[in-house]
This record gives sequence, C-alpha cells and structure tokens, in this order.
Amino acid sequence: MDGAAPSRLALDWAVTEARLRNGQVRAVTAWEFPPATVGTEGLVWDAEVFPRTARQLQNEALKRVDSEGVTVTGEVVQGNAAAVLLGAAGNADLLVVGSRGLGGFTGLLLGSVATQVLRHAPCPLLVVSNRSRTAGEE
Repeated sequence: MDGAAPSRLALDWAVTEARLRNGQVRAVTAWEFPPATVGTEGLVWDAEVFPRTARQLQNEALKRVDSEGVTVTGEVVQGNAAAVLLGAAGNADLLVVGSRGLGGFTGLLLGSVATQVLRHAPCPLLVVSNRSRTAGEE
C-alpha cells in the first residue's frame, strides 16, 4: 500500500477475493529513509515523518475500502518494499500487489517492486493494473 491507484485497486481486489473465500487481508505498507546524497549533511530530518506518512496513506486506503464481512488488518514496516512484501508473503495464500507504485519510471508496465515480487514470491501472486483498455484490446 503506497497510495498509488494500482495499490488501491489491489486492496479492493484482495478484499473481494477474501470475501469470496472466507479469508482475511493483511495490508502491508513499507517505508524507507531516503538515501543520503552529497551536500545534504546540513538538512534536518524528522525521522518520524516517514512512518507517520506511511501509516496515514494506509489508514486512508483502509477507510476507503468496503471490507464488510472481511477481517482487514494493517501493518507498516520499515524496509525495502519488495523485501517487506516478500517477507509478509511467507505464510500467505496469495500476494496481491499493484502493477506499479509511486516511483519515477511511469512508462514501465511493471514497477520495480512488482517485478521483484514476481520473480521471488513464495506463494501465488496477482499483479493488479489500472491501465485502461482501448477498443480492440483483449
């Protein structure tokens, strides 16, 4: 859950699937400190802004989803998004992710996180896209 449209669609899909199978959903949001670069030594960082923002994004998504009849829990974890998701999927029946997140390479069909979990998922994986289809596409 990073707040991007595909992650919100993935949550919707996961809740619908859980409802059909009498399952539950664990929404996981990963966050990291930005990498340090040369010349940023004088900047003051509020270390709490990153987990607080991640929790806020997740809470907004969880409030928006229709979870009636489904147990939905949220978890915010510090770490690389792909690694956090792969760790969380260790005991999952299904991992559902958005096709791409908030990264800067908007032309990619699959984002870097989706690509990494696609290659290493320890359980079945569904990648949800919000790419709109045009007439004639299957």
